[in-house]
Amino acid sequence: MMVNETGAPLYLGIDTGGTYTDAVLWGDDIGIIAKAKSLTTRHDLAIGIAGAVDAVLASTAVQPRSIKPRDIKLVSISTTLATNALVEGQGGRVGLVMVGFNREDLSRDGLAKTLGSDPVVFCPGGHDVHGNPNDLVLDNLEAVLPVLAETVSGVAIAAYFAVRNPEHELRIRDIVRERTGLPVTCSHELTSKLGGPRRALTTLLNARLVSMIGRLIDATEGFLGKRNITAPLMVVRGDGALVTAEFARTRPIETILSGPAASLVGARHLTGRDDAVVTDIGGTTTDIGILDGGRLRLDPEGAMIGGMRTMVEAIAIRTFGLGGDSEVRLDEHALTPSILLGPRRLVPLALAAMKHGDVIRKNLTRQRLSPTVNRLDGRFAVRVGVPERLASGLTATQGRLYQALSDIPVALDKLLTSTSQIATLDRLVARGLVQIIGFTPSDAAHALGRQDNWDSAAARLGAELFARKRDAQGNHVAEDAAGFARKVLQAVTRRSAEAVFETVFAEDGLDGEVSVAHPVVQRAVSRQEGIARLSIALDRPVVGLGASASLHYAELPALVGTECLVHEHADVANALGAVVGQVRMSATARVSQPEPGLYRVNSGEALDDYDSEAEAMDAAEMHVRRMSIDLAERAGADLPRIEIARDVDVAEIDGERSFIEARLVATATGRPRIAS
Repeated sequence: MMVNETGAPLYLGIDTGGTYTDAVLWGDDIGIIAKAKSLTTRHDLAIGIAGAVDAVLASTAVQPRSIKPRDIKLVSISTTLATNALVEGQGGRVGLVMVGFNREDLSRDGLAKTLGSDPVVFCPGGHDVHGNPNDLVLDNLEAVLPVLAETVSGVAIAAYFAVRNPEHELRIRDIVRERTGLPVTCSHELTSKLGGPRRALTTLLNARLVSMIGRLIDATEGFLGKRNITAPLMVVRGDGALVTAEFARTRPIETILSGPAASLVGARHLTGRDDAVVTDIGGTTTDIGILDGGRLRLDPEGAMIGGMRTMVEAIAIRTFGLGGDSEVRLDEHALTPSILLGPRRLVPLALAAMKHGDVIRKNLTRQRLSPTVNRLDGRFAVRVGVPERLASGLTATQGRLYQALSDIPVALDKLLTSTSQIATLDRLVARGLVQIIGFTPSDAAHALGRQDNWDSAAARLGAELFARKRDAQGNHVAEDAAGFARKVLQAVTRRSAEAVFETVFAEDGLDGEVSVAHPVVQRAVSRQEGIARLSIALDRPVVGLGASASLHYAELPALVGTECLVHEHADVANALGAVVGQVRMSATARVSQPEPGLYRVNSGEALDDYDSEAEAMDAAEMHVRRMSIDLAERAGADLPRIEIARDVDVAEIDGERSFIEARLVATATGRPRIAS
């Protein structure tokens, strides 16, 4: 660790992941001064944040009080909470208002599947491609507003062609806020792209995440206030840029891939490598992205998370449900059962036993001594500890099961009396109300003595319960607990290699999942002997990030055919990436020609007509310049720089130029404002 002897500004980076909260203290000229970790406490995020930050201040090479609150000039957080929630299918119950759409539109872009049982209201209205309004009828909305006020945590509004004219979304937003007091998300605030159902999907997901990200920001601000740290608070977006906490509150969907984006920024800063495959293994997910020429490539189609394609501008990254806390299962349909990992995150047995040791170990021992093997062995359920109001809207069956749980884990073989209750429990988990405790790769590492920060005895008991299960031929799946644990860790490394190749194949224009599954690729990765000698390798190094990277990636080079770099600070790359980034905001304006001689400028909430193309283009440029500056300043930029790109679509008819449409994008970039 380095000491800040110059009195230069210090920056505090925090990363709140599914399992750990990391913190780093960093200075421009001296690098990382201190780093620390603390367990993420989902019921009260402030506890985990306080643990990590207090540990950072206490671990500096000078007396703890030598680092004063006023020395910290900026605090920035990255988080995997939003990403993990979408991967695991969690989030608050929200209402969706669709204006000008019909029920058939729910079948597009996975909207119906994502909506699930959440309520949807259809209202006539919306606009045409030029922003001209249809009649808005709100009878359906008026009828359900009292119910929505009591049963959902937020409302999402998507109107037909709202990106060309948002007036109907704005009107409904004001009504919902006035009548219910609920947080409201409008689709035009999140994207300027066409494609109504996907825009509605993005808005729905944003509304689900509002309370979760709000709790993270509240927890962080509360902790900083108690420590008298008055520096501005920033949040990392999914494209690696920084925004103020207040900005992130209203647009939490933009924080999906926040953690992965910060990790790529941190990886480049740590290694100095401009070209690399960066793979970050956390508790819930593995996030893999490409550094190419030192740049983070943005996905032009929008972020893809948990099988859902959103309209959120984010880095081109692939997220896999693979991590240290991934659910470990057996493929019971195979003749020789293979180990399946994730995508759901479980609370590791070893971690749960740190707080509830007697309950966990007593039940694991009872199950191990039983003469029969139960498929629910080694599993427990426990309430997450969120406010009771977030449990609204449960069915009678869900409510009874929820009431049977508390903050003390209950063994599933004691809790569940029928197979149908498993689906009910899964729904409570999906709502973010309940967590499942069970065997994970982290437990496998503890069972083998490769990690020792949690309760290794509970981990070994869990491994024993798995090892005694039998395959279709009546054979035990492993010779003993250690044998099963080794198989789990080997499966993690193998799946990590496959995830790397799936990512790079997709970057090369192939179907990544299909290509990896091909027998030729599988043989090449395994270095399987044969008359035909097969090999496969990457053209650049792999940079491994995450607290468990050194464990899970130790054998990775043999599988991917290239070196794997694990920096000494790889465990806090996300937190570092949170403070070395910049604020970057974009604004878009369109110029169309609804009729000959009339040029219409649509920018944000403004809709203006002009008599000439030149006037309209000048006005559009002025609008996007002003909007991008306003957005960047709201997002916390200091003296932003502006770049404007024009894309003009014209046709030549009978030798004459004919204007069709133009799109102008202004991007404002700058370092975040720091405390004076």
